[in-house]
Amino acid sequence: MKLNNSTMATKTQTPAKKKQKDSLFKRINSWLHLWLGLISGVIVLIVCLTGCIWVFNEEITNLLEPETKVEWQDRAVLKPSQLTNIAASLYPDKEPAYAFYQQGRTINLSLASAKAKPGNRRSGLTLLKINPYTGAVISKEVHKEGETDFFRFILNGHRFLWLPYEIGRPIVNYGTLVFVILLITGLIWWYPKKWNKSTRDKSFKIKWGASFKRVNLDLHNVLGFYAMLVLAAIALTGMVYGIKWYSEGLYWVTSGGDKLAEFKRLESDSLIRGKVYTPEQAMDGAWARVIAKHPKSTGFYYSFPDTAHVKTAINITVYPNKGQFYNSQGYTFDQHTLKELTRQDAYSVPYESASFGQKLRKMNYDIHVGSILGFPGKVLAFLSALIGASLPVTGFLIWYGRKFKKAKPSKSKTVVKPKLQVVST
Repeated sequence: MKLNNSTMATKTQTPAKKKQKDSLFKRINSWLHLWLGLISGVIVLIVCLTGCIWVFNEEITNLLEPETKVEWQDRAVLKPSQLTNIAASLYPDKEPAYAFYQQGRTINLSLASAKAKPGNRRSGLTLLKINPYTGAVISKEVHKEGETDFFRFILNGHRFLWLPYEIGRPIVNYGTLVFVILLITGLIWWYPKKWNKSTRDKSFKIKWGASFKRVNLDLHNVLGFYAMLVLAAIALTGMVYGIKWYSEGLYWVTSGGDKLAEFKRLESDSLIRGKVYTPEQAMDGAWARVIAKHPKSTGFYYSFPDTAHVKTAINITVYPNKGQFYNSQGYTFDQHTLKELTRQDAYSVPYESASFGQKLRKMNYDIHVGSILGFPGKVLAFLSALIGASLPVTGFLIWYGRKFKKAKPSKSKTVVKPKLQVVST
């Protein structure tokens, strides 16, 4: 007997492995991540991109305006009354509204129309940049009613998408809340079922030499994971400014059950205008009292008393650290009597004596823009926000590729089995 291979063969298709079905939790998580991402994608893109630019607004402005750099001198800067006199000599129809100063730069003095309504003294401003020691006017900027500069335009986009404030602000606030949920669902989606070399490489490394589809997926997953904690800190601190119930709840948790006192601008409670101090005398007197307490401050911000509205108070804030605001200290004075008015909110408490919840609230802005860690922190916030802006784009491309780009039909793999036949001899 001998065995011969038959010339006839049969084609058999290899059975496909059944795809393991995800749990209900995983499917709900993926559904939420997909649809919340598609709904909020444009909001996240705009808010993150504008946030990237805003982080370095001071550095960019200083770079573009080298003439505003002034070498620090160990002597007193101009008093408020001196700034008032400079403004009056140039614009007699306007009056000082606000002054802002950082060590090593000019004093930025904002002038408003004397007829401006209370709370509207930022509209149509004239901005003077003044040498803090000599009083020389370095530059003048005149803004028309409703006109904004570049960084104010960026901030408006960041806060309310350039829409009417009452419409855009809630969209940004709750879009940010959705983004926090996306970070959580994204982490769950990213977490591999098994930890081995292959899954570690996919989770922590970008395979640059792979196809566009694979690189895009890695950019979404890997960069999103690395930036997740910073993006969560930025988003959570951002919501403090816009969602009241969240802001109050966060303070209640971090302060051990204390209620967040409402921030309220104080007004002068005396109406004996001009009988004790003139506006210039009042401003200089308040300034002298504050600077005596903080002689080494690296910056300040103060508002001038509004001569047309007797109830407006004098507000002065000093900044001990350059480029940081968490340990700033604010003071409010009656513009007629120089009586110090005391606020009851978390921001009015000196940082050194503040509780944990109050300290965290005072650090909120610095955490939001990264300056809590100095310049490296701002770089970290910039890069994380840039990654945040990329996530809606890479996420959309992942979804689009899976939904609309059909895979090319592949030929069925076949196995030819020779048929054995017994041949008698």
